[in-house]
Amino acid sequence: MPESDLHYLTISEAAALIESKRLSPAELVAAHLDRIESTDERLNSFVTLLADEAKAAAASAEAEIQAGNYRGALHGIPVGLKDLYYTKGVRTTIGSKIMGDFVPDYDAAVTERFQDAGAILMGKLQMHEFALGATSENPHHGPAHNPWDITRITGGSSGGSGSSVAGGQCMATLGSDTGGSVRIPASACGIVGHKPTFGRISRHGVFPLANSLDTVGPMTRTVLDAAIVMNAIAGYDARDQSCANRPDEDFTRLLGQDITGLRIGVPQDYFYDIIDDEVRAAVQQATGELEELGAHVEECSIPALNDSISISGTILLTEAAEIHLDNLRERADDFGADVRGRLEEGAMTTAVAYIAAQRARTDFNRAFADAFKTYDILLAPTNAVPAPKIGENIVEVNGQTEHKLAMMPRLTRPHNVCGIPTVSVPCGFSSDSLPIGMQLAASPFNDALALQVAYAYEQATDWHTRRPSL
Repeated sequence: MPESDLHYLTISEAAALIESKRLSPAELVAAHLDRIESTDERLNSFVTLLADEAKAAAASAEAEIQAGNYRGALHGIPVGLKDLYYTKGVRTTIGSKIMGDFVPDYDAAVTERFQDAGAILMGKLQMHEFALGATSENPHHGPAHNPWDITRITGGSSGGSGSSVAGGQCMATLGSDTGGSVRIPASACGIVGHKPTFGRISRHGVFPLANSLDTVGPMTRTVLDAAIVMNAIAGYDARDQSCANRPDEDFTRLLGQDITGLRIGVPQDYFYDIIDDEVRAAVQQATGELEELGAHVEECSIPALNDSISISGTILLTEAAEIHLDNLRERADDFGADVRGRLEEGAMTTAVAYIAAQRARTDFNRAFADAFKTYDILLAPTNAVPAPKIGENIVEVNGQTEHKLAMMPRLTRPHNVCGIPTVSVPCGFSSDSLPIGMQLAASPFNDALALQVAYAYEQATDWHTRRPSL
């Protein structure tokens, strides 16, 4: 296979070639390093590139495989980590000036799991400062650029994780999702992003944003690849007190199964209040395609959704401010302006307001639990607008002006409030050739079901096969 084709293989395709010894990890890593060299000046996906380390790891993987010690589908696969995952001996900046020289002395749990699976770490990826934002316009490292149009944002906060997969630099990456930070860039960059059930994956060694909302999730080019990564990284870890002690499972087990008879609800509250017409049309077309696959799709109402912003905003900013309080007092000028402003807002929140938000969250979660008594899946747009321009703070939505920082996480916040598994999958393009995504949510710990429906839709369409011209 020509080297020029290797960087857009899926994990499942590459794994089959590696296992059968028709492709070596060294060849695959070399092709991706070439791709990074030719594209990253435009994309700015990487904060730290580990080229020499990746070559050495690929050589080790190749030797293992030649000796008959194949570890599984991630063995020899080039991957990347958002720059808030601890990597022993490797700089981990969390997208900040304040921690610009931080070098952890241990690995995150998911870093360990990637290593155990034989994945090859290509480097650490660009992000919104301290993960507190949805654009990845970073004042310290520059903005991450969208491969579909480098004048556009990637979304965030896992922007480099999105651009590196969409741009053919990595085959899979890990992002984090507190208010949408896996799903937003996945949608904006035209790839798959899975926010798992809260507690399904260990957050040990992941720098926190808001402890009661943070999740770890994969970003890939296909749903199957996301499920493969989930198989490697999910599992109990006593070092993370929020990690659920549940048996291991095969997240690929439902892929390819018929979705006939599954009930899909499309909440009309909140998700469609402020939304671009082209996004609305793409998602409506996707619901029709799911109906053709045999699912029962109907509009529904969850009025509690209208409380999403107040609940999520209060909890997220208050918890984030507590984490950063010392630096706010001592190094406030070293924060970017947008992050500093949001942290200061969180620091002013009263205990009464925080407790009230948590109480409202209980009612919110009950409303979603009630919805899942009727529906197997809840479907919504991922982003209200296609990727806006870098540097433009105001976006126009059907003639109405909105602030970009508020618009980007608007539709993804609810799923973090109630901790449910949610997959963003490509479902179309705008007239400007920008990707559009929809998100499919299931009840807690039904990640495999959400992946099943996403896979069924993906396989019936060709959006996931399209590639940007770089």
